[in-house]
Amino acid sequence: MLTLDQVKSKSAGWLGKLHPVLLAGASALIQRSYAKGIPIVITQGMRTIAEQNTLYAQGRTKPGNIVTNARGGSSYHNYGLAIDFALLLPDGKTVSWDTSRDGNNDKLADWQQVAQEAKKLGFAWGGDWTSFKDYSHLEMSFGLTTEQLRAGRQPTVQQVKDALALINGTTGGTDQAISVTLNGVEITRGLLENGITYAPVRAVAEALGAQVTYDAASRTVNLVRE
Repeated sequence: MLTLDQVKSKSAGWLGKLHPVLLAGASALIQRSYAKGIPIVITQGMRTIAEQNTLYAQGRTKPGNIVTNARGGSSYHNYGLAIDFALLLPDGKTVSWDTSRDGNNDKLADWQQVAQEAKKLGFAWGGDWTSFKDYSHLEMSFGLTTEQLRAGRQPTVQQVKDALALINGTTGGTDQAISVTLNGVEITRGLLENGITYAPVRAVAEALGAQVTYDAASRTVNLVRE
């Protein structure tokens, strides 16, 4: 059986550029799902505008099935506020999008159980959409439209605090969303918790011209600056 750390390592590459609240929510979802005997993997996180446009073209001007109705800039993925997930099979290598699978043999569909846990954490689930259902998709919009996000709007400090309180199962606390800047230009959002600053390492490293790799075996993040 895969350990929780092994399961977490499968998603590490997609978590680095997420908004801190989404990072906390995704980590909590992996842990809660694992506790139910359902290993999951995050298959998508932050997407660039170009990557979104490439997905939008699939099934339209490029081969494949239509997988999204959102053009670049019109998806919450483009702002680090959405993730996609899939079920991780026992071999630790294969993923499944079988929404009826009952891998933990509790007579309930694993996919539905994961979605319910996600909603408890404050995620909105694409499987609840009335038109184009996206069963892999989870997002937190903080009441902001993608147009507002494109214009530079951000979740408020109070919204971030409330979301983290829900994820952590607490009320109050000293967590604060912060801006991380390089020479006065924001490069990512971070979290200040009890005097310690947390920020996505990939965003910070790439802004400084370093490459980031992750060694799952040793659980080591490597920064290389040429």
